[in-house]
Amino acid sequence: MPADHLPAPAAPRLRRPTWRDPRLVVGVVIVAASVALGSWAVSSAGQTVPVYAADGTLTPGEPVDPDRLRTVDVRLGSGADLYLRADEPLPADLVALRVVDEGELVARTALGAGEDVDVRSVAVPVERGVSERIRAGAVVDLWSVPEPEAGAAAAGEPTPLVSGVVVEQVDASDAGLVVADGATLHVLVPADELPAVLRALGSRASVTVVPQAGAGV
Repeated sequence: MPADHLPAPAAPRLRRPTWRDPRLVVGVVIVAASVALGSWAVSSAGQTVPVYAADGTLTPGEPVDPDRLRTVDVRLGSGADLYLRADEPLPADLVALRVVDEGELVARTALGAGEDVDVRSVAVPVERGVSERIRAGAVVDLWSVPEPEAGAAAAGEPTPLVSGVVVEQVDASDAGLVVADGATLHVLVPADELPAVLRALGSRASVTVVPQAGAGV
């Protein structure tokens, strides 16, 4: 048959997609899911939760009550449950298990019951001015310095009493700074190291407080 007598091929008709077309349904679902996910991400990023921060330095064994806390709104996402929430009832009889610095968010792991703290508060007289770094929450070492024997030119060798104890309180006249003689420090001494510290305080030797470099306040 001559080519000019061949029937012309029929052009395929483009059908408009309908809701029964599975490709259209899948596309709509993907777009909707993307929009929902984006909206959720934006909304979550802008949400804040109220948590407690320390309104002053908390030291081990110190009761944690509303007077020692302040509320701050923070964006922590799922990590908010790691901290003490201000929109939940404050548990009773909580004490600090470690030093919580002023303004620091109060982690749940930093809190516990009083029986979980095995330290005792000991008053240490300060016979001469010491470093201004020694404040509540500072970590210090205690040393025993013997008095010179009669006729001796110098005192004996100082000996360490206890290392890494926390200053609970500073009694001094100048805004809490140890700047003059006659101040008193209250330090938290582990119960098993208490006898050595008490013996030194009851002897003629003097107890010297030395701040640890890079530790505490």
